[in-house]
Amino acid sequence: MTTSGRTTATFLGGTGSVTGSKFLLTVGERRILVDCGLFQGEKRWREQNWAEFPVPPSSISDVILTHAHMDHTGYLPALVRNGFAGRVLCTGGTQRLAEIVLRDAAFLQEREAADAAAGGYSKHRPPLPLYTGDDVIAAMRLFAPVEFDTDVDLGDGIGVRFTRAGHILGSASVTVTTPDASALFSGDLGRHDHPVLRARDIPPGAPYVFIESTYGDREHPEPANLPHEGLADVVRRTIARGGSVLVAAFAVDRTSIVLKTLTDMIRHGRIPDVPIYLNSPMALSALDVYASPALRDELRPELRAEDFADPPNLVEVRTADESRRLTNPGKPSIVVSSSGMLTGGRVLHHLEAMLPQRRNAVVLTGYQGVGTRGRALVEGATQLKLYGTYVPVEAEVYLDSEFSVHADASDLIDWLRGLQPRPRTVFCVHGDPASAAALAARITDEVGCPAVVPGFGEVVALSGQGAVPSSAEDRAAARHRPAAGTRAQPVESGLRIDGGDVVWRAVSADGEEIVLEGTITIRLRR
Repeated sequence: MTTSGRTTATFLGGTGSVTGSKFLLTVGERRILVDCGLFQGEKRWREQNWAEFPVPPSSISDVILTHAHMDHTGYLPALVRNGFAGRVLCTGGTQRLAEIVLRDAAFLQEREAADAAAGGYSKHRPPLPLYTGDDVIAAMRLFAPVEFDTDVDLGDGIGVRFTRAGHILGSASVTVTTPDASALFSGDLGRHDHPVLRARDIPPGAPYVFIESTYGDREHPEPANLPHEGLADVVRRTIARGGSVLVAAFAVDRTSIVLKTLTDMIRHGRIPDVPIYLNSPMALSALDVYASPALRDELRPELRAEDFADPPNLVEVRTADESRRLTNPGKPSIVVSSSGMLTGGRVLHHLEAMLPQRRNAVVLTGYQGVGTRGRALVEGATQLKLYGTYVPVEAEVYLDSEFSVHADASDLIDWLRGLQPRPRTVFCVHGDPASAAALAARITDEVGCPAVVPGFGEVVALSGQGAVPSSAEDRAAARHRPAAGTRAQPVESGLRIDGGDVVWRAVSADGEEIVLEGTITIRLRR
């Protein structure tokens, strides 16, 4: 396969929202997909999961995964179902967690489709899952795990290197080199002080950097006194009034941190010594991976597995019958269940039973995406739609922002400053529009390199002295656009620089016309 011709990047997800990360690198005739995330949250994004993929999946030679979360891996079985048969490169930790995540996703989709068909509350006839367990099995056969800090030759002058990102077990930033370009994808970056994992490392710099911007417009709160005192207060008050606390935790990584936090609180007498039910088969499986001796090097040196995998009073709820009996606990207790944004899973049954009772409390443990039930609760919803009917919200709702394992704005700036050499262009991705725009402005002001917020479907050429919009021919892959409500795109193509658009188009086979629209800032440095 020839790789002559410049390298381009197409933004197929992770733009305009914190979901569906997919970045397609085209090197001549070679196509490589960095991350393969599922769109979640708002309907206009979820519908993209069912749209025809912009290029034939069979034409993609490799998929590179930064980590195992659904918004970075969850579309992979659908890609395989539709023809992808290449390699899936990731770290060993990501491979093990991805299998858990994808198997659970397929199970939930199949069950929800069956429930919708039986309950008659879907407009589809019949309702179908996006993919099945068999598709997950086929996808897992394609995985090829690699080590951190090792250069991997993909052929045709293309290479990839994985650097520890400190977000979840196995998470990495990836540097992809081609014959004419080099690009660094941050993936999701962890905080500088992850409570369970080793700290992130700084990867080699690259001219083009794709950086996540989930918390690009905010800083994590620093506890004024004891950590997570707000959570401890909710637990104390809820137990005192005879209620139970439902903690909605992301199954991968977040559950381990929640259990460690609750264990520390009980040991130090900050909360009552009540039963803790872990009702998430996926979280239980993920805990087994975190406690695996083979992956011990990823954890903080001083941490013991029992600090998060075997706290006192932990009751593991594994079977469906056990889960049904626990739906509404008969005595004051703490129930930890997933999913973290209340988009699916066993947590929904607990919500249905516990939300209408004022004595109970629901605790959310991190970012809640736009369009999710979790975001609705944070914004003060008085009722929540569950299984086709509306449930009143009477229980106390509390968001504990201290649990986030995403780098905040200052963490992101620090990571960028550590890159050598300094980037030529930074693309702010995987963030809500306001968050991405705020981070881009900070990068330009504080790091001193151009930072832009790309549009969904936009194509840029990663060659020369700076990123430029690609030609009309290269943009043929970018046919799909989200529904109304997203930022309007220039007719040809565009690149945001300090609030203006740089637009170019080919006018003949032997000449080019450069068109500048709006106001731009050009910063010159010695």
